[in-house]
Amino acid sequence: MLYKLYETQHVLLGPWRHAAEAARGWFGHPFSPFAYSPIARRVAASSELFLRVTQRYEKPAWNIDSTTIDGREVAVDAVTELEKPFCRLVHFRRAIEGPRRGRRNDPRVLLVAPLSGHHATLLRDTVRELLPDHEVWITEWVDARMVPLSAGPFHLADYVDYVREFITLLTDPQRPNLNVISVCQPTVPVLCAVALMAQENAPASRCLAPKTMVMMGGPIDARKSPTAVNNLATRKPYSWFEQNLIQRVPDRYPGYARRVYPGFLQHLGFVAMNPDRHMNAHWDYFNHLLNGDGDSAEKHRDFYDEYNAVLDLPAEYYLDTVKAVFQDFALPKGRLFIRDQLVRPQAIRDTALLSIEGELDDISGNGQTEAAHLLCFNIPAERREHYVAPGAGHYGIFSGRRWRETIYPKVKDFIRTHG
Repeated sequence: MLYKLYETQHVLLGPWRHAAEAARGWFGHPFSPFAYSPIARRVAASSELFLRVTQRYEKPAWNIDSTTIDGREVAVDAVTELEKPFCRLVHFRRAIEGPRRGRRNDPRVLLVAPLSGHHATLLRDTVRELLPDHEVWITEWVDARMVPLSAGPFHLADYVDYVREFITLLTDPQRPNLNVISVCQPTVPVLCAVALMAQENAPASRCLAPKTMVMMGGPIDARKSPTAVNNLATRKPYSWFEQNLIQRVPDRYPGYARRVYPGFLQHLGFVAMNPDRHMNAHWDYFNHLLNGDGDSAEKHRDFYDEYNAVLDLPAEYYLDTVKAVFQDFALPKGRLFIRDQLVRPQAIRDTALLSIEGELDDISGNGQTEAAHLLCFNIPAERREHYVAPGAGHYGIFSGRRWRETIYPKVKDFIRTHG
């Protein structure tokens, strides 16, 4: 019912949006006589703001067409190498020309993007920095409302299966130098996948082990430094999440009748965590439009085009994560089972571990990611590192100036040293 109300509200806003678009054109276009009236800028700015607040935001483009390698520009093509019902494995293929094509032997990186409401393009800055020195693949999760019901459910165990399949696919016997980077939520399923592969003990499985795991801002142990996200999960019973947050996809989408945690509810939760910040950002945007500050207005659009683009999560996966990660703390307690197999991170011996946290992270508190070291105690101490990025919030550990100038060099050095 809630999903249908959301769709109905969007339809009812249609006439108002058409009126706002017309007003923006009449009072904002330089060839319109209305554009030179005293109220023109205010009307145009108000119309633009209304349109921005009420519009639907589709998945953004990657906009990564090139990178710089050895001082020269090289074309990049985002190619889907494997398509699963709920995820596409995308390879950012670098067109390295000349006799060195394919012979650089750069470390391979599987970047596991979070399935937590935003599209994988949120990691665009992460990919850009990795590309000059690595071969990069990323998990591009599919909006669950676009997945037909016939594809079946998608549980946390299926997520772990996907990661294992991707690791196996990308581990070239001739170049066994795969490194896995997980950002935020996937730290848990990635750790599970690597641990389960290590538990098999077969020589073939050991050859498939990633050379390094880089875990960034994830809830390995959500008991440590609990944030608002963690507190919500512990204050409400499991039944509350299932009864109040899970909706059926309306009939206008391919995933009609699929149970999902809607992206618009997740977005509402994101905004509710810092409402004043978002209100001030939109007020500033309005003033930038009034004052003709096009550069600042464009920066606002770029950020919110990404931030407001959300996707639906499969209900089974969302509820599994709430229960196992945020309520039962099953992994750090040694009680997490994937398809009836107990996950034992202590089985990991051949994969180096780097954990990264942001000093000001309000999504995954300090110590939550570092907890991976307590679980993976059989990794030699010289192959384990932990880093807390000063002044970095959650998004700052994988995007922006701190990522580019402080965190990425550490990731690069760690992979080069141990990978």
